[in-house]
Amino acid sequence: MPRVPHDVLPPDPFADDPDDPAAGLGSFEDEPAEQIDAQTRADLLADLSDLAVYQALLEPRGIRGIVVDCGECEEPHYHDWHLLRASLEQLLSDGRMRPHEPAYDPDPANYVSWDYCRGFADGVTATESAY
Repeated sequence: MPRVPHDVLPPDPFADDPDDPAAGLGSFEDEPAEQIDAQTRADLLADLSDLAVYQALLEPRGIRGIVVDCGECEEPHYHDWHLLRASLEQLLSDGRMRPHEPAYDPDPANYVSWDYCRGFADGVTATESAY
């Protein structure tokens, strides 16, 4: 499986900086990749497929991406469509996701939950099936 290219992710603001505050943490590439099981792979492929549908339906309506409530920091995380896709593809190919910068000053009105996306898509499908 091909790796997600670095150019789809935001650039490292400390690239080649001798005073990089994360320099002592080691390289992401130094970590061993985890193998994902068949069920996880199938779930990720389904999520990527669903994400494409949700983006096609909601992006023209001004929705920029998905918000996820983080259980670790108890803060909402805002993911633009392309960043979420790149993260899922990275997880699929490498068994892990690269760290990334959070959205800068996101407008919560421009993001919806995964459940909202699913409900919206179901509503569109039901409406189209009725005709």
